[in-house]
Amino acid sequence: MSVLSAHHGLLDSLGQRGRLRGLAPAAGVDFASNDYLGLAGSAPLRDLAAAALASGVPTGSGAARLLRGNHEAFAALEAEAAKFFGAPAALYFGSGFAANLAIFSSLPQARDLVLHDALLHASSLDGMRLGKAQSRAFAHNDPQSLRDELRGWRSEGGVGRVWIAVESLYSMDGDFAPVDALAALAEEEDAFLIVDEAHATGIWGPGGRGLAARHAGSERTLRLHGCGKALGVQGAFVCAAPALVSVLLNRARSFIYSTAPSPLLAEVLRGVIAHLAQDGSRREALLARVAHVAARAKAIGLCPSGSQIQPVIIPGDAACLAASARLAAAGLDIRAIRAPTVPKGAERLRLSLTLNPSDAEVEAALDAIAALMEESA
Repeated sequence: MSVLSAHHGLLDSLGQRGRLRGLAPAAGVDFASNDYLGLAGSAPLRDLAAAALASGVPTGSGAARLLRGNHEAFAALEAEAAKFFGAPAALYFGSGFAANLAIFSSLPQARDLVLHDALLHASSLDGMRLGKAQSRAFAHNDPQSLRDELRGWRSEGGVGRVWIAVESLYSMDGDFAPVDALAALAEEEDAFLIVDEAHATGIWGPGGRGLAARHAGSERTLRLHGCGKALGVQGAFVCAAPALVSVLLNRARSFIYSTAPSPLLAEVLRGVIAHLAQDGSRREALLARVAHVAARAKAIGLCPSGSQIQPVIIPGDAACLAASARLAAAGLDIRAIRAPTVPKGAERLRLSLTLNPSDAEVEAALDAIAALMEESA
């Protein structure tokens, strides 16, 4: 028997259930990426990269930041990010996944409780598994469910600190968290509030500073800002009180034991943030597109999400995959999202709005989705 027999069996099982994944080049008009502001392949970013290279900024860091990898570009970037997001301090990670692992494995302590939204990202859940605190889910976007879970834990004898973990904009449903209500609850209950702003950063909130921007100065609020989505580069910032940032620097294994990100990309990202602080035209263009698509979505029988992420529910793996394949044949890259990423029975097409398609291509996508819905009615 092959030493890989169990793994072959796993792959066969996934294939039989239509769940086997593979990698393929991007093709078709982009309605699948998170490059919301169309920056990732843009001329401004190429110019920033060329200028950074010309000034001698290296492409690689060569070491972890606590060794020799702490290039001056990182300090400059973190200062720019803290200023832009109104944060007391910021720490740059190579990915949002690494940042969430760091937050949840390092900050909540053994007697603490993490109360998280039921739809919180997998990276945060993995961080909780590595941490010492207890964790419990509360009903999606439901402050009363959160309050009930929190007070139930305390009535059972829980005496540690409570950490409330949410996303400000959820990546599969495209809906917004009631951030202000959650912040008020955190204040009332003497809890910390962790807000993952990955899909809001650069778009939502004042100047694209996120939906929790008004709470940025609070010691009890920690925010994660993604850099590989609307900002078009790579990584994530943890924005928090200096003491929390210092704990991450000293205790977070995904920071301590990772080679530092590219100083070149850090310098490009600093330029992106400075640009967005001065020029909101891309953000305004995207928000106009979101409003237009919301009106069209309602007209064809969809419930508009109100954000740049519009789900089109098509229950069943086979039906959802077939719809995505049909759209791909028409030159439209709109992906099928299936369990376990979304609940079984809530499979969907995820229409992601960016500035990459033309207005005509957006209309073509909406027309194609309308045709699919008419046929399935």
